Amino acid sequence: MAAVQNSKLTRDLTISLFIYSLPVAAIYLYFKLGGAAVSESHITLPSFLEFVQPVFANIRTWGLTVFMIVLGLIEFGAGLYDDQWTGEERKIDIVSFLAPKLILPPVIAFFSLTALPYLFPNLAGSLSWVPFWGGFFLIAIADDLTQYWYHRLHHQVPFLWRFHRTHHSAPYMGMAMASRQNFIYTIFFSQIYLTAALTYLGLGLPALFVLVIKSFITLGAHSSIAWDKPFYKYRILHPIAWVLERLISTPATHHAHHADTSGDGVGHFKGNFGNMFFIWDVIFGTGLITRKFPESYGMKSYKQEEWYAQFLWPIFKSKKEGSALAEGVLSVPLKPKEALVETAPAPVLEQAH
Repeated sequence: MAAVQNSKLTRDLTISLFIYSLPVAAIYLYFKLGGAAVSESHITLPSFLEFVQPVFANIRTWGLTVFMIVLGLIEFGAGLYDDQWTGEERKIDIVSFLAPKLILPPVIAFFSLTALPYLFPNLAGSLSWVPFWGGFFLIAIADDLTQYWYHRLHHQVPFLWRFHRTHHSAPYMGMAMASRQNFIYTIFFSQIYLTAALTYLGLGLPALFVLVIKSFITLGAHSSIAWDKPFYKYRILHPIAWVLERLISTPATHHAHHADTSGDGVGHFKGNFGNMFFIWDVIFGTGLITRKFPESYGMKSYKQEEWYAQFLWPIFKSKKEGSALAEGVLSVPLKPKEALVETAPAPVLEQAH
């Protein structure tokens, strides 16, 4: 079994390296076959996109926050949270929404303005010759495929699962929980630093467009407003639905990822890892498309742990009896040494979804 899993992992990593190389190869062929000079700056928007640049810039600075708040209010007004957003749920969602906006900017600023210039002092703007479309697909693939692996490993490696389980503890879907993560998972969000590095190298403009488009897709996938249902309902839209649900994350596919069970044929928390692009799940065989929505969300083992335990574990542990975040609970199913079996109770274990 382990050999099969290792073989699949090796195969998937090999495919990933090939996918990472595709935009690089396309850019190379563009200049090689087109005879364009590499020394020229090509980071300019296509003329038909110039008018939207200010819009994307404003969305990036404050528009996404406003969008999340407005969509959340619509969800509340429609009663889509029922009576589940109470107590610790409300606290962890609010803290997880506000904290990254305070924590991440200085971290990313230090990485971009201090660490990168120190590590690569002569490379600032060195990729400004890449055309906009090339930079867009380079960042889109690098950012989202890296996040696919970051997300997938946090489900498949028991130790890493402890840093991601906060996102899956919510018994509901919607804007309130879209940012719900442990602070370590957020700070070490791998693709953030990859995109920052590519921006430092001169791809800031395409990075802006990727970030905004990806944000709308991922927020829409987490929303309790099922905007994709009309595509499944009306036969004339079925061809569009077939392409859409295999290309990007939709409410149906991502809600399935947050289901509290996989026994109903709809929930699929062991797959559907894609964030902006669902096509990664199609390629690597981790996707499940049913066009149905789960009956319930979260984790059946959830103990409504304290907000500080969920957000700040392992610095603070939960006081809830039976919680996976409590003191002394192991994250990996280690077999106790025989000498310790008689003197110590077996540790409480939690498997990663």
